[in-house]
Formats: sequence, structure tokens, C-alpha cells
Amino acid sequence: MNIMIKQIELIQRIDRLIRMQATGSPEEFAYKLGISKTKLYRIINIMKQLDAPIDYDFNIQSFVYERAVGFTVGFFAKEQRGVGEYVS
Repeated sequence: MNIMIKQIELIQRIDRLIRMQATGSPEEFAYKLGISKTKLYRIINIMKQLDAPIDYDFNIQSFVYERAVGFTVGFFAKEQRGVGEYVS
């Protein structure tokens, strides 16, 4: 499988677990994902560069989003209204 697709899928898994507040500690999170803690932090930093408001909550032992955000990757059909007009 393409390396880029694997990376996107990994980011989607990370996003899903953060939304569920079910990451556990950084060590546990990396283990769940089957990656090193270094790679986990590298990806989290990339997500932060893309404006993901990720923080770690020590009380619940999970990475969390500081505010509600959405993350979508992929293509989707737009509904066409008239010539050259689209609704997203």
C-alpha cells in the first residue's frame, strides 16, 4: 500500500482515539498504534502544524482536543446547482 495512504490512515486512527479520549499514556497510545513513541510525537506535531489543538490531559490519561474540530481527508461529490455552481 502507498506510504502516504498508510500515513493518512494512521492520522485518522489517532484522530478517532483522541475524539474518544481513549489514547492512554503516550507509551500505551504508541503501543495501540504499533509505532514508537518517537513516531507518535512526530505525527502529533504534524497534526499540530495542521492546526489540530491537541493537548494531553493528565487527569484522564489521554490526549484530547482543546476545542471541537473536524478532520476529513478524501474526495466527495459536490451537488451541482447550475452551470459552474456547486454546493459543498
